[in-house]
Amino acid sequence: MAGTATTAPAVVTLDIGGMTCGACSARIEKKLNRLDGVTAEVNFALERAHVSYDDRHTLQELLDTVEKLGYSAALPPSPQEAQAEGGAGETAEEAADRELATMRERLLVCLALTVPVVAMAMITPLQFDNWQWLSFALAAPVAIWGAWPFHAVAWKNFRQAAGTMDTLVSIGVLASFGWSVYALFFGYAGVTGMQMPFLMTPTPGQGLHHIYLEVATSLTLFVLAGRYAEHRAKRRAGSAVRALLELGAKEVTALRAGQEVGIPIGELRVGDQFVVRPGEKIATDGVVVDGASAVDASMLTGESVPVEVSAGDAVVGATVNLSGRLTVRAERVGADTQLAHISKLVSEAQAGKAPVQRLADRIAGVFVPVVIAVAVGVGGFWVGNGGDAVIALTAAVAVLVVACPCSLGLATPTALLVGTGRGAQLGIVIRGPQILESTRRIDTVLLDKTGTVTTGKMRLVETVCAEGTSREELLTLAGALEHSSEHPIATAVTTAAREVTADLPPTTDFKASAGFGVVGTIADREIMVGRPGWVGERMTVPEDLRRRLTEIEGSGHTPVGVGWDGELRGLLLVADEAKPTSRRAIDEMRSLGLNPILLTGDSKGAARRIADEMGITEVEAEVLPQDKAAVVRRLQAAGRNVAMVGDGINDAAALAQADLGIAIGGGTDAAIEASDITLVRGDLRDAADAVRLSRRTLATIKGNLFWAFIYNLAGIPLAASGVLNPMIAGAAMALSSIFVLTNSLRLRGFKSAAAS
Repeated sequence: MAGTATTAPAVVTLDIGGMTCGACSARIEKKLNRLDGVTAEVNFALERAHVSYDDRHTLQELLDTVEKLGYSAALPPSPQEAQAEGGAGETAEEAADRELATMRERLLVCLALTVPVVAMAMITPLQFDNWQWLSFALAAPVAIWGAWPFHAVAWKNFRQAAGTMDTLVSIGVLASFGWSVYALFFGYAGVTGMQMPFLMTPTPGQGLHHIYLEVATSLTLFVLAGRYAEHRAKRRAGSAVRALLELGAKEVTALRAGQEVGIPIGELRVGDQFVVRPGEKIATDGVVVDGASAVDASMLTGESVPVEVSAGDAVVGATVNLSGRLTVRAERVGADTQLAHISKLVSEAQAGKAPVQRLADRIAGVFVPVVIAVAVGVGGFWVGNGGDAVIALTAAVAVLVVACPCSLGLATPTALLVGTGRGAQLGIVIRGPQILESTRRIDTVLLDKTGTVTTGKMRLVETVCAEGTSREELLTLAGALEHSSEHPIATAVTTAAREVTADLPPTTDFKASAGFGVVGTIADREIMVGRPGWVGERMTVPEDLRRRLTEIEGSGHTPVGVGWDGELRGLLLVADEAKPTSRRAIDEMRSLGLNPILLTGDSKGAARRIADEMGITEVEAEVLPQDKAAVVRRLQAAGRNVAMVGDGINDAAALAQADLGIAIGGGTDAAIEASDITLVRGDLRDAADAVRLSRRTLATIKGNLFWAFIYNLAGIPLAASGVLNPMIAGAAMALSSIFVLTNSLRLRGFKSAAAS
């Protein structure tokens, strides 16, 4: 392919099998990144690789590269393939469950054999004649069969001239077991009546009189227990995303030639109509064609209040129809649905790496050979300085065991896995691990007004009637005329009129004047509805209404004049109202150290009214859509770290320009693609939750890494000095990984402000 131009890189996610620690992932990542035109990130916790490659390579080459290192690699099945294969063969979930069951069986057998071995070694009264031979009989299956997964991987790594955690464990187990076998068969440990006091630290002079079968068995047991706990914790950590992927319906009742036919979801096409009965899941994203019902979207969005839908309303796949029968036209299917899109974003975020993890991966990649060299050096030091061989062996094995970099490899991915998974449960989709760093730095949040802070829908807030005109008459005539218009203000007036009377009188001779208002005839009377100035040019304006118009100026309300019979009869004041949760959301943002700024294209009066309601002091009003990104740049130039919250196409550029872009629920695809965080619901409180969750996840990652580094920094010198029993070192190593996993799982308890 030399000499040919490369095309845009392809991106693929691979399932990687056989990784046992961070050193494994670092090794695969390093090998893939050595290929020209390939960029790879390998996630140990997810057992996945996210790879970008150009046309100088094929997918098969990538798979072969991983497999040559001794690991398995394959493309993960799509949700549709997984559903199709569910009944035909073993699914990935079933395979993972089977692997976990196998690990549990191995752990339980080793536990049953190890307990008497350790008991006899630690409790002298249990050391009856020839107890050491019973101990050997019990320990041999543990050291060979129980530790076989470590030995097999260590041998595979040895053939590849590489090392991982399994290499350290295997050497430690075999060294302890081998020494014991030698002492039993060729030393003095096999004699009848031999007794061996248990000591926390090795003692000179023990030599071939003592055995260390309890070290070999307990080390195997502790590492197996730690590995089992890791697998269980990783399964729990990823449960949120697995649940998200499983939300979708598996079958759908489609309408074919007027008949209801049950088909697999994979056969549904865009434009097809399907039926959703009460209690059933809506199969895919679509528009209601017929029927009315309440829809429960809580599984997908976290919103507990059902949404009322009827003909013309959009519905989202995986939500549940609660009451009426619906006929829906499919608008998006398969990978294009909102559920699939959210799942993809979450999976990509979890497969990535936070900048802080890269240092840990680099350390894990060189850790194993360095530790082996240190262990050999420690053993040589003790022997060279006249130390007992047992002390040298004990110190060397303790170094090998205590230095296993499991917790380093798990520190970041497990916290990221749990944090993003919990976010998905709450309707917060974090696009990538680098976003966590952004949330820590931001100090300013720009809030788009319409649709973000406010409902985005105009509503009648006040009616002002001239003398001799009733509110019912004013609203009835105005609503009847505006009923023929699709303008947002007309919709607000019509909605208010229908609350007064269900039957609006018919209108004839309807005419609209763009930007000014409408005119028509109702019951032989010409009615005008529109801007007060436009109506006032054609009709007289009573003095009381003139004074009221003066008072309204700058209030932020939009006045609509209504007149007939040559006179202005009243004013309808409409406004875009703030969402009931917006004020609390903004207070939450302030508590996080964020300075809110209202950004809108509306007039200064309308912007100021909403800002005052929200307690916002800074306002950027009358900003054209194309100038919103410029406002972000200006604030950044002033030294601020800016987050932008918006929902429309005109917000996309600003979302992309901001240090942190947050697209709010119901937003356009353009806004969502440009953002760093997507909020599935329309609740602004979720923006504050997203920042809190991201910051807490980042803090958990840093806490995990601190513990992992401190553990190794403290453990290795203790082991090298000969004061750390290898059995204790094995327990400490397992506990270090369990601590990191448990600390990460605490993120599952994160509570949304909306729920409190």
